[in-house]
Amino acid sequence: MIPFLNLKKINAQYSDDLKEACSRVIDSGWYLMGQELKTFENDFANYCDTDFSVGVANGLDALTLTLRAWKELGKLNDGDEVIVQANTYIASVLAITENNLIPVLVEANELTFNLCPEVVRKAITRKTKVILPVHLYGQLSPMAELMVIADEYNLLVLEDCAQAHGAIIDGKKAGSWGHAGAFSFYPGKNLGALGDAGAVTTSNEVLAKTIRALGNYGSYKRYENTYQGVNSRLDEIQAAMLSVKLKHLSGQITARRKIANTYLDGISNPAIILPKVEKQEGHVWHLFVIKSFKRNELSRYLLDAGIETIIHYPIAPHNQDAYSGKISHAELPLTEKLHDTVLSLPIDPTMSIDDVNYIIETINGFE
Repeated sequence: MIPFLNLKKINAQYSDDLKEACSRVIDSGWYLMGQELKTFENDFANYCDTDFSVGVANGLDALTLTLRAWKELGKLNDGDEVIVQANTYIASVLAITENNLIPVLVEANELTFNLCPEVVRKAITRKTKVILPVHLYGQLSPMAELMVIADEYNLLVLEDCAQAHGAIIDGKKAGSWGHAGAFSFYPGKNLGALGDAGAVTTSNEVLAKTIRALGNYGSYKRYENTYQGVNSRLDEIQAAMLSVKLKHLSGQITARRKIANTYLDGISNPAIILPKVEKQEGHVWHLFVIKSFKRNELSRYLLDAGIETIIHYPIAPHNQDAYSGKISHAELPLTEKLHDTVLSLPIDPTMSIDDVNYIIETINGFE
């Protein structure tokens, strides 16, 4: 069986360094808000070309706390609208509704799966306050165009970078385009922790400090609580693990791009619609997502051939029970089609070229 993603094999590459980092934290006797967190935050901010990085407990909190911070700072109010593509993972929408904001779901670009500037412009109303582009599957959204729109209408931009660590366009990385970027370090991400973890990047010092306080029980100073905050902190062990893996992120991206390009060059079955790459450096291939109108049959065929695939995502957020009748939206036929046709192929950076070629051969034989 070719697994979709072999995390054990991926992390085994850095086993000695990960164990040393873990031992260092254990021996330090300091497990929260210590030097390991400071080191990782500084390194990750430098990597993303932002002034600040704030570690939080997970990617959802990174989104939620940023929107909450803007509310506390008077930038947003209950009922304000946030434009987001409808084909995203539910976390993007949960962060909006958790803050009593209104998600405005729009159709994505059918080829890139990301926001269309023209669609965003048409969706803007007097209540629009935020654009939330999701760099889906690892490809940067058209940020230059979106930032022009944001500047024109005085809108905030929160990048959902959960799948796009290291993606870059015109010299600017994911997380440095908007007013803030939210990252997930879920174990399966290109930069994955060994548990849940997340971070917010920004060059706004006031925003960074507010997010830090909100994630620390609403406190800037111990036992003094400015906000009704939450407990959302990136712990020392996960920060130490991420510091180890950050050093190897570029190599991981290179390996993923090599596999993706091999797929793009080799898959020739007319029943398969391949993803579109706008700029090579703008895609870090967290996922390699094809489309097929015979998606379910293809998935079973590949499984029978010993190839594991995953559907990202089978049900759109607005069709989930959690939001049934709770989100008003226009008809979303393209989103519905995407969720019915997408299929993610294995793109494990430790895969052998023989495995990649076998997958290509097997797909090309599908009828």
